[in-house]
Amino acid sequence: MDCGVPRELLDDLTAEFDSLRTLVPSGTNLRLPTPAVGWDVGAGVSHLIGCDLLAEEAVGAPGEFRRARPATDVGPDEPLEGHITARKDLPVERLRQEWADAFAAMLRAFTSSRREQRVPWFGPPMSPATLATARPMEYFVHGQDVADVLKIVRWPTDRLRHVCHLGFVTFEFSFANRGLPVPPSPPRVELRLPSGRSWARGPEDADAADSAQCATAGGWKAGCRGTGCREHRRGQGAVAALEHAHCAGDPRCIPSRGYPGLAARRRVRAPPRDPPSAPSGTEWPPPCTVRI
Repeated sequence: MDCGVPRELLDDLTAEFDSLRTLVPSGTNLRLPTPAVGWDVGAGVSHLIGCDLLAEEAVGAPGEFRRARPATDVGPDEPLEGHITARKDLPVERLRQEWADAFAAMLRAFTSSRREQRVPWFGPPMSPATLATARPMEYFVHGQDVADVLKIVRWPTDRLRHVCHLGFVTFEFSFANRGLPVPPSPPRVELRLPSGRSWARGPEDADAADSAQCATAGGWKAGCRGTGCREHRRGQGAVAALEHAHCAGDPRCIPSRGYPGLAARRRVRAPPRDPPSAPSGTEWPPPCTVRI
């Protein structure tokens, strides 16, 4: 049986989990407020635990997931807030253990998934690989909150390419979800990853006219901007694609309106131009081109 999630993606997801978990060792003050308004470190970790457990159930027991949540278009606010409330008084060691257990359970479910499987979620069903790709996005964003409050500089890694891929494959959905006409052709996305490797998706002959450039900081936006890349938007379709980029499973999550019911978030800041861990000779920000 072919696994529904590529091994490389599972390895990178595990690396992202390990990277964030090292930032929350024994003795961490879980009550430190993060840049996510209304959330502290413990709430951020509890949110990740809740998402991992929901993903594990959706992949491993889809029937139970549907029965417990018949109206999946209402979003995950209530169950995730419940996970935060249930763990608000846990000591850090207990929270870390529950976190490790939840992540391991989710990983087992992804490993046992099938390529042709459709996974229910808060919005349209998706493949196990698509749901797995959304997990590094959450780990990166909430991990940045923890790093910010602890004053730790995190150098972006090539793992963010998975988030950029998610932004690319949800291109049509981003427009359809807003009742907008879908551009006739997909965009061309070209990145130079933090390691210096090239990464690209989309047709090579995308229109290169009407270029615009802007500096960005932290989907498509969550990944491409999360690397702190300089964004080159070429063509009206590319401008629209970045404006409407949508990677969340909740169809109500529209960038211009924010995520209903969850803590308001600020835009993720890029690390300093020359952080101590930056490879010598690495250009910051790395270039990113989006063409259509």
